[in-house]
Amino acid sequence: MNKTSLFKCIVAMSVLLGTTAAANAQTSGSCGDNATWSYDAATTTLTISGTGAMENYSGNNAPWYSYRSQITSVSISGVTTIGNYAFWSCWSLASVTIPSSVTTIGSSAFYNCQNLASVSIPSSVTSIGSSAFYNCQNLASVSIPSSVTSISEYAFYNCTSLASVTIPSSVTSISEYAFSGCSSLASVTIPSSVTTIGSSAFGGCTSLASVTIPSSVTTIGSNAFYSCTSLASVTIPSSVTSIGFQAFYSCTSLASVTIPSSVTTIGSNAFGGCTSLASVTIPSSVTSIGSFAFSGCSSLASVTIPSSVTTIGSNAFGGCTSLASVTIPSSVTSIGSFAFQSCTRLASVTIESGVTTIGYSAFSSCTSLASVTIPSSVTTIGSQAFYYCR
Repeated sequence: MNKTSLFKCIVAMSVLLGTTAAANAQTSGSCGDNATWSYDAATTTLTISGTGAMENYSGNNAPWYSYRSQITSVSISGVTTIGNYAFWSCWSLASVTIPSSVTTIGSSAFYNCQNLASVSIPSSVTSIGSSAFYNCQNLASVSIPSSVTSISEYAFYNCTSLASVTIPSSVTSISEYAFSGCSSLASVTIPSSVTTIGSSAFGGCTSLASVTIPSSVTTIGSNAFYSCTSLASVTIPSSVTSIGFQAFYSCTSLASVTIPSSVTTIGSNAFGGCTSLASVTIPSSVTSIGSFAFSGCSSLASVTIPSSVTTIGSNAFGGCTSLASVTIPSSVTSIGSFAFQSCTRLASVTIESGVTTIGYSAFSSCTSLASVTIPSSVTTIGSQAFYYCR
């Protein structure tokens, strides 16, 4: 028997065993101290009823798990919680009714329910667990009630059909990866109650065109808007003190950005790969420009580095092929390795007295560089610092 035939045989056996298991499995039972379940094969409906909390499960141990590929609808009544992993990988599930008795939707409750197109979350719900709707790829709309105070990590991760979402003013934090990979999400309103946007919260939301970050937010997490390739404009309020690692990395449509005077640190790769970014204003509050901060910003024609900056990180402006001139203020003591590597239009560089170190390959491949003045404060010039400056 060849490998193809063997594979087909294994698949056929798996289907047969799964069908047999489902046929022999019980169709009703308990799912909490005062909660019961029943499955109707004729209508492919799972009914959960009773009072109090549902039991929490872990992965594939829900008692109806053997019916997961057949369940198309779930009716819930009376219970106060939807247990962890309750409907995990019920990929045929198309509709669910969540009653007003429910206060908690558990972690991974609807994980990988790929056919679930819409869900109405009642105002009784105060907590939506991590990964609750993870990879619900057909989920086009969702209502988050004003009773919810936080959106947990991975809550709507990779819900690729989710086009819009309204986050109520009760929410104070949007956790990491909450809407990451929601590639159809075109608009989102972040309310003024939110103080933290977690890492990768909107990463990979490739349809997101604009976003206004409210003045309540103090931290934009790492990868928060990573690869939001349609994001053309963003408003960063004066409350923000830190722009995290790769926060706007590869936002290829972002044309301009104003960094408020509250920001002290621009994280590594914060705006790296923003190929449409033509101008940027760095305020005098910034003391450090992280490594790769503006690397690959090929449209960036000019930048003013304020006298507050003491460190220019490695590759900070590497590959900024439109950058024609730059003045490095006397406050800067260190120019990192590859800091301006391959800035092919860079014709002149002014390094003011104060710089002590020019890093390895700092200006390598700056093929238009005709002159540079190195002040007497410089004690170290790294190897290949001006390599291939023809």
